[in-house]
Amino acid sequence: MKIRDRHVIAIALFIQAVCALFFLFDLLSSIFSFRSQPIPWQLREVIEIGAVFGLLLGFALGAFALRRATRKRRHVEGQLRLASGAFSTLLDGRFDDWGLTPAERDVALFSIKGLSTREIASLRDTSEGTVKAQTNAIYRKAGVTGRPQLLSHFIEELMGGIVPSK
Repeated sequence: MKIRDRHVIAIALFIQAVCALFFLFDLLSSIFSFRSQPIPWQLREVIEIGAVFGLLLGFALGAFALRRATRKRRHVEGQLRLASGAFSTLLDGRFDDWGLTPAERDVALFSIKGLSTREIASLRDTSEGTVKAQTNAIYRKAGVTGRPQLLSHFIEELMGGIVPSK
């Protein structure tokens, strides 16, 4: 959220709080008789009209800030979808370049997601030894020595670095 948006929201909340306090004070003063002399009705109506306009202004500023925040959220979600699609495309391309088998693709994807060997074996209904053999084949085909380098390979490429493919 930008500083300008924060200021708009703060101003809207301040205006609404002042107006609400006016109406609350007015109500409490009539119940508990705080004032010894009532204010003239013309002045009271002007103050009430001002308070209503203040509440309406606060409402409008709040709606404006909400609309901006909603638009920004949608924009960021769209960018995230694009980035997710780009990452998926990048993974598929590299997996093709390296000649990974379907099973190796699954293991590589789970590995990149951060799952342990035990978790991958459980998800794929295979032994941990099989998963270890598949991860070793993936690292060999990708030209890396382990999971951190494999993940680093994709992160660097997404950030614009040139990573040679095998």
